[in-house]
Amino acid sequence: MSERLVVIGGDAAGMSAASQARRLKDPGELEIVAFERGHFSSYSACGIPYWVGGDVATRGELIARSPEEHRARDIDLRTRTEVTEIDVPGQRVRTRDLEAGTEVWTGFDKLVIATGARPLRPPMPGIDAPGVHGVQTLDDGQALLDSLSGTPGRRAVVVGAGYIGVEMAEALLSRGYEVTVLTRGEQPMATLDPDMGRLVHRAMDGLGITTVASAPVTKILTGTDGRVRAVATDAEEYPADVVVLGTGVVPETSLARAAGLPLGVYGGLLTDLAMRVRGHGNIWAGGDCVEVLDLVSGRERHVPLGTHANKHGQVIGSNVGGGYATFPGVVGTAVSKVCDLEIARTGLREKDAREVGLRYVTVTVESTSRAGYYPGAAPMTVKMLAEKRTGRLLGVQIVGREGAAKRVDIAAVALTAGMTVEGMTALDLGYAPPFSPVWDPVLVAARKAVAAVRAAG
Repeated sequence: MSERLVVIGGDAAGMSAASQARRLKDPGELEIVAFERGHFSSYSACGIPYWVGGDVATRGELIARSPEEHRARDIDLRTRTEVTEIDVPGQRVRTRDLEAGTEVWTGFDKLVIATGARPLRPPMPGIDAPGVHGVQTLDDGQALLDSLSGTPGRRAVVVGAGYIGVEMAEALLSRGYEVTVLTRGEQPMATLDPDMGRLVHRAMDGLGITTVASAPVTKILTGTDGRVRAVATDAEEYPADVVVLGTGVVPETSLARAAGLPLGVYGGLLTDLAMRVRGHGNIWAGGDCVEVLDLVSGRERHVPLGTHANKHGQVIGSNVGGGYATFPGVVGTAVSKVCDLEIARTGLREKDAREVGLRYVTVTVESTSRAGYYPGAAPMTVKMLAEKRTGRLLGVQIVGREGAAKRVDIAAVALTAGMTVEGMTALDLGYAPPFSPVWDPVLVAARKAVAAVRAAG
């Protein structure tokens, strides 16, 4: 008799798991039913700012595989269907058809939880007013575009200056809006150390984006029509015809919590290396709703990125389908940009290193993306952290122009391999004047870090 796999969530992790399981098991062996509360499946949420900004022409370009394509591959994907309860002992889930309002129970032999993350919407007056938008889903992106086309004003306020915040600031700037970014942090991009965030702040101001740090928002002000008219902090009001929230996300694990499944300190589901929920042999979880091992600090953390979600799905699908695969962990690599400024980080910040009790040294170097004499050479700043006693690489942050961000991949590989900064100086990297100085900027930082480790004894 065939088994039934139920998947909760129709985006990266969930549908990657379903697709990989289908490759390994035919419909006679494994029935696959997936539930998605939205209209779309297998899409790139990371691409929404570029769709809003006009770099991506249509919504359809962000969709890797439609619900119809999944169904053609014998995956019963039911959109506009929300899972409202997981009955772990009874091995069933309750679902609600969002169009008809009907509810039914569906049994499972194996379950995949891929419920993603939910955006933080600070509880404050006016947060739900017309003209205030999140950008978590394709539906959110469409709503924002509709709002922009229906609003005559050209003033936009972005609340939050993380990855989504700076990317949406660029998107709105490219659409001709006067953009103000408000962040409660000391500098934009809190995933960087403040000294590197300061470089981002300076560059954003130079691009014409007004960036206000240490400015927590207290309320959204509305006009007589109920629509947003301004964003207020304790110190000032900022006029706004549209507001975009980029205040971060948290794991969407309300279903898992109600079902008694194990959660970590960040609220994400806890899994083993096979992405199986701890203590449950027939339940897996992946994507933005889980916590994963940080290979540098040795602790669990929440890292909501599409790259991880797709890898989780592949691992889960392989294990559900009778194979074996593992997800060992992450080093925390992320890249972004605002206009022509590239931003990258991997590993630990100074704050992270202190929190886990590591003693460290830091170095910062200024270099260029190409040989200094070659046309188009652009400046970049590289900051590196190394463990004081051992010289083990702990983290790298890079801010610069063209060619800066992807250099962080060198450090990501070194972190995954547990390399020391001294070992990094011998890396045989590609060189030609159009691509790099003789000493790549990351290796220049490594050489300087070696000297700092030795000086520290």
